[in-house]
Amino acid sequence: MSLVAIVGRPNVGKSTLFNRLVGQRKAIVDATAGTTRDRHYGKTDWNGKEFSVIDTGGYTVNSEDIFEDEIRRQVLLAIDEADVILFLAVSYTHLRAHETKANLVCRLLLEKKKKHRTRSTTGVYKNTTPSQKE
Repeated sequence: MSLVAIVGRPNVGKSTLFNRLVGQRKAIVDATAGTTRDRHYGKTDWNGKEFSVIDTGGYTVNSEDIFEDEIRRQVLLAIDEADVILFLAVSYTHLRAHETKANLVCRLLLEKKKKHRTRSTTGVYKNTTPSQKE
């Protein structure tokens, strides 16, 4: 059975998508960044094809979150074990410099994995205006 890891920055909808895919509220969803810290596993099917899915915490760099290193480690473990990586991001009209850098770091990690293995990488974007973010 294929394993899909949902990865991305904090508060881009990873846990919401995970809950939607597994058909239950297994992952906590909150507006507070850093709510998800560990990997959460579930099973689902899409168009008759069954697969497992992993919800991960938000990948950050240089944040003030004391759990940042451990959350990043959990994200990297999920990426390593996944057959498919679903990179979820929010596209804003005006991204701040550190958000752009963190998204770039995530993408570089995914590209590195893609070059070393034959697993596929998929990008998904949630469009939101800056006023919807706040």
